[in-house]
Amino acid sequence: MKTLIKNIKQLIQVRDHHTTKVSGLEMNYLPTLTNAWLLINDDKIENYGGMENLPKIEADREIDATGRMVLPSWVDSHTHLVYAGHREQEFIDKIKGLSYEEIAAKGGGIVNSAKTLQHTNEEELYLQSLQRLEQVIKMGTGAIEIKSGYGLTPEAELKMLRVAKKLQKAHPITIKTTFLGAHALPAKFKNNKQGYINQICEEMLPQIAEENLADFIDIFCEQGYFDLNDTKQVLEAGKKYGLRGKIHVNQFNSIGGVKMGVDYNSLSVDHLEVMNDEDIETLKGSETIPVALPSCSLFIKIPYAPARKMIDAGLPLAIATDYNPGSSPNGNMNLVVSLACIKMGMTPEEAINAATINAAYAMGLEKTHGSITKGKTANLMITDVIPSYGFLPYSFGNNHIHQVILAGKLIQ
Repeated sequence: MKTLIKNIKQLIQVRDHHTTKVSGLEMNYLPTLTNAWLLINDDKIENYGGMENLPKIEADREIDATGRMVLPSWVDSHTHLVYAGHREQEFIDKIKGLSYEEIAAKGGGIVNSAKTLQHTNEEELYLQSLQRLEQVIKMGTGAIEIKSGYGLTPEAELKMLRVAKKLQKAHPITIKTTFLGAHALPAKFKNNKQGYINQICEEMLPQIAEENLADFIDIFCEQGYFDLNDTKQVLEAGKKYGLRGKIHVNQFNSIGGVKMGVDYNSLSVDHLEVMNDEDIETLKGSETIPVALPSCSLFIKIPYAPARKMIDAGLPLAIATDYNPGSSPNGNMNLVVSLACIKMGMTPEEAINAATINAAYAMGLEKTHGSITKGKTANLMITDVIPSYGFLPYSFGNNHIHQVILAGKLIQ
């Protein structure tokens, strides 16, 4: 089936196959084509150009995009979308002044979510997660990474990953899965952290590999959670099963997690609210991309990742939602793009690059997603009638996505 989109005010993020990510000064350049057309053939982008050179095309469907922008769909490279229940009471407790430690002492935090998930059957978990997935699709997300980590037992972790895989069959959105068994220490292993690491590496990983449930492996490398030795063990174990790292580092402290990630050629290091000069130098010239999560900073009132410092040092940067029940209960990439501009000092061009082409790289999808490129998957957003692409982050908190096309299929 052929779909022709005509009279596009601006076709945004037009690139050839040579560009897999953009870094430093390159991030401030967003290639666009004014008064354009774009042709989709089945699930791929076939061709595009200026309206003045539109050839005669026999299309099965035509879309008039007068006054509208067309962009590649958002790529959300860091989420925990599969979880059970909510934690709004903890949100209220924080407003009333309770600390993280006090909330945890009451049974809150990740362990709270894990307990709820362990008692939620797979079908109910799927239905809750499907609702969230359909919400983010409507807001323009066309590819998404989903982590486990709210199970903390072999049965519950596998349940989460099976649900994430099942979600892929429900909609044409692209999903990658990440095993995050090392998200927190279960109460059962409170005084035996090595025992839990052993369970992850020797019991959970073989089952996950046998069922082909994960694309990546993750660990929360942070004081009070898992240290560098733990991280090394988990990344080594993942490597044996062909799982590349995508790891949580530097959320509250810089303890060497960035260097560990680079040493193991992790695809991404995520969070990075606390970055020192050594961390930035370590990332230079590596294949590991830094990923910032601004809506997490907004929600739990912690510093934002120093995006300006990283970009000015010549690094690439991706941004993602960190959609989860405790620290970022929001999957709106439009808001993330706005926060990147408002709170992290990024230009609209940098933020859009961070949410599309660089985010695709952070999911290992740079060859198929993240840009308007001939032969790439036709995952597109058609905006409302807006004055410029800068209006998207300017009009923060609003969804100006008029239509979504995933794998060539018109979703709305």
